[in-house]
Amino acid sequence: MSSMLKSTALLSASLLAIVNGQGIGTNLAETHPSLSWSKCTTSGGCVSTAGSVVLDANWRWVHNAAFTNCYTGNTWDKTICPDPTTCASNCQLDGAAYSSTYGITTSGNALTLNFVTGSNVGSRVYLMASNTAYQMFKVINQEFTFTVDLSTLPCGLNGALYFSEMAADGGSAAHPTNKAGAQYGTGYCDSQCPHDIKFINGAANMLNWTSTSTNSGTGMYGSCCSEMDIWEANSVSAAYTPHPCSSTGLLECSGSTCTSTCDQAGCDFNSYRWGDLNYYGPGMTVDTTKPFTVVTQFISSTGTASGTLSEIRRLYIQNGVTIQNSVTNIPGLTTYNSVSDAFCKAQKAATGDTDTFETLGGMAGMGSAMARGMVLVLSIWDDYAVDMLWLDSDYPTTASATAPGVARGTCATSSGKPATVEAAGGNVHVIYSDIRFGDIGSTYTGSPYVAPGGSTTGSTGPTSSKPTTTTSKPSTTTTTTAATQTMYGQCGGIGYT
Repeated sequence: MSSMLKSTALLSASLLAIVNGQGIGTNLAETHPSLSWSKCTTSGGCVSTAGSVVLDANWRWVHNAAFTNCYTGNTWDKTICPDPTTCASNCQLDGAAYSSTYGITTSGNALTLNFVTGSNVGSRVYLMASNTAYQMFKVINQEFTFTVDLSTLPCGLNGALYFSEMAADGGSAAHPTNKAGAQYGTGYCDSQCPHDIKFINGAANMLNWTSTSTNSGTGMYGSCCSEMDIWEANSVSAAYTPHPCSSTGLLECSGSTCTSTCDQAGCDFNSYRWGDLNYYGPGMTVDTTKPFTVVTQFISSTGTASGTLSEIRRLYIQNGVTIQNSVTNIPGLTTYNSVSDAFCKAQKAATGDTDTFETLGGMAGMGSAMARGMVLVLSIWDDYAVDMLWLDSDYPTTASATAPGVARGTCATSSGKPATVEAAGGNVHVIYSDIRFGDIGSTYTGSPYVAPGGSTTGSTGPTSSKPTTTTSKPSTTTTTTAATQTMYGQCGGIGYT
């Protein structure tokens, strides 16, 4: 994602111990909500695949064998957790009440994530291949498509769908003290190297623990890995962003390694930021008051899965019409409508931003992570760091809004405050549905990608039937208010509890 810090999940009083535990508790059996998705080919069309989702471990209750909290509020129990290794041995991670506690529900191929349910705020889930393993995606020379309804998401919120280079088993094989594994949502990492992950590589991240809110804190270590933000958005602004890292898989970092290993800023494509002010939003070309389909194509230099990632393309489909991505229109930036090394270099030059994208691997580095396999993450969050200004407002706030790349959306720089959006968040939700993955051109029906100037070179026309939106538009919508945001956008990391 266009990355930075994520939302603090405020849990109910009975669940103040919710963290990333390592053993398996017995208070509540873990039952993953089912979620179907489709595998597609140009020759055979799309075939439905049975799947499910699992809640991230950082949201769960963790306790010892006597059901005493290992972590309460923002404090570790020093008796149960005198040191990181003993803590992991003593603590157990329990099952989740998905709907009643977290506001997570599924129906067929649709997943609904409520923003506020009781005292819980936000959530993060992963797509599962089995009861104990995440579904792994290798996306080079492939296409990923989904339908989204974010009509109720105002300024300051982020409905994020992205890939992280997590281990398929949640890290349990490499770190045997992590007995819970993917079944309980362990092993999270992303390009922000989040320090709020309470167990990393089978040990408690309790050293130098510092509280950041009533229910969260950060430890000495961060959890880094490459991240591909397919979608970070609300009803006002949207971006897709690759974030390569110089490391392979999950890297436990400390000190300066946590800020030098991954491209935390990323190379984002935000239509508003790059000059098309009427492309995305309520009543605009992509009308966010209604559901729409998002198509992302990962182009290979050789046209095969073994080639180097060379370009990431975007299409939208709404009301049966294919909508080409917007074209850049700011001073100093040649016309682009996709992400490539050339686009990333040009946008950094136009804005004066440091080009950490290129120095940390660029498209080839991002493609290497994709070739190894990545986990699909779906979330909803608010931003305690910078109020989501990096996504939907002017950011940085100290710069002129007329400077290239500063204006990212129409939200006010005073909006997006977590206290405000959480107080109004009872009817706010995002619906992800009809996930499809396969050959380029196989996951949707409509026009192929068109490059600026009209070229369709390298594109493949779709051959399968148009995806069906199975979820109706929410009956209750929230009027979009002005909001703000931060510099980097993160799909899940610092700030989660």
